[in-house]
Amino acid sequence: MKAIVFYSHGGVENLRYEDLPAPTPGADEVLIRVRAVSLNGFDPMILNGTTSLKTPFPMSPGGDFSGEIVALGSSVNNGTWNLGDRVCPYPYIEGSGMMGETLPGACRELVTMPVQNLLRMPEKLSFVDAAALPIAYGTARRMIETRGAIRSGEKVLILGATGGVGTCCVQLAAAGGAEVIACGSAEWKLGRLKEIGASHVIDTSKEDFLKVVREKFGKPRYQGGGGVDVVVNYIGGNTWVPSLKALRHQGRLLVCGATAGYAPAEDLRYIWSFELAIIGSDGWTYEDQTALMNMVVEGKLKPVIHSARPLSETPQAFEELIDRKVFGKSVLTTTD
Repeated sequence: MKAIVFYSHGGVENLRYEDLPAPTPGADEVLIRVRAVSLNGFDPMILNGTTSLKTPFPMSPGGDFSGEIVALGSSVNNGTWNLGDRVCPYPYIEGSGMMGETLPGACRELVTMPVQNLLRMPEKLSFVDAAALPIAYGTARRMIETRGAIRSGEKVLILGATGGVGTCCVQLAAAGGAEVIACGSAEWKLGRLKEIGASHVIDTSKEDFLKVVREKFGKPRYQGGGGVDVVVNYIGGNTWVPSLKALRHQGRLLVCGATAGYAPAEDLRYIWSFELAIIGSDGWTYEDQTALMNMVVEGKLKPVIHSARPLSETPQAFEELIDRKVFGKSVLTTTD
C-alpha cells in the first residue's frame, strides 16, 4: 500500500510517499480502505517532535479519516459490520492513544481499527466532509454546545477562528443565534469568516482584539455592562489575560488547548472581581461525532474545506498549514 511516512523528527522534507506492507486486522478489528484523511494543527508538531509524546516510527500523520471496510477480523460479527460499509472511525483508541499522535495516522491507503471505534457514515455524507469532522469539529461542538452552553443573543469572541476548530466554533455559535466576533491574522481570511457566520471580524495582525472589543461593546464594569459574554481561547500565551479583560461581569472563558503556551501570565483580580467562569473542554464523544455527521447531511453544518488533494501531495498540505495559508481543513484523498 502507499503511505506518507516519516522515520525521524524534522521538517516537511522528512515526509516520504512510499510503499509499506498492508496491515492485517486482528480478531476484533476491521481493515479500512482510507478514502479521505484530514490534517490537524498537531500534525506538524508531531513531525517536528515539539511535543512530549513518544512517536512510534515509521510514523504517518492524520488522525481524522473516512473510508470503507474491506476485510473483517475473525471475531467480527458479519452482519453488524460488512464489507463495503462506509465508516468514519473515532480516532482515539482506548489504551493506545490518538492516531497521528501516539499511533500511526491515516495518511495510508489501508488502516486497521477496533470495531468499537467504528461509526457508520450517513448515506449522503461524502468521504471528504466526514474526514474533516472528528477531532477539530468534535472538539468545537463539545466546547460550544456541551461545556460552553452558548445561548442566542450572547456575544462570543473567538480567537484563532480560521482553523478547523475555529471555523466550526464560528458556525455553531452563529447557528445558535450568538453574535460572533471572529479573530484572524490574514485579511483574505476575514471575508471568509463573515461568509460562515461571523458578525464582526478582527485582524489580529494589525489590531489589538481587547481594544476593538472595548470600542465596540464597552469596557466591562463590575456591576455589569460592557464586554462580551464568552471568549473562546485555545491559544493561551499572551492572549490569556486580555481575554479575561474582554469578558463582561460573570462572563465565561472556554479553553480546549494552548497553542501559544500552556503557562501564561495570570491576573486573578479579574477572575474574582468579575466573577468569571473558566471552563475547560477536552476532546469529544462518539455522540458528538455522530451528531456532526447528521448535521452535515441535514444541511445544518458545512465543513470548511480548504483543499482536497491527492495523498501524494501531503508535504504541500503541511507547508500550507505551517505557513498559516489554510482556512478550515486540509484533506488528502486516495485513489483506486
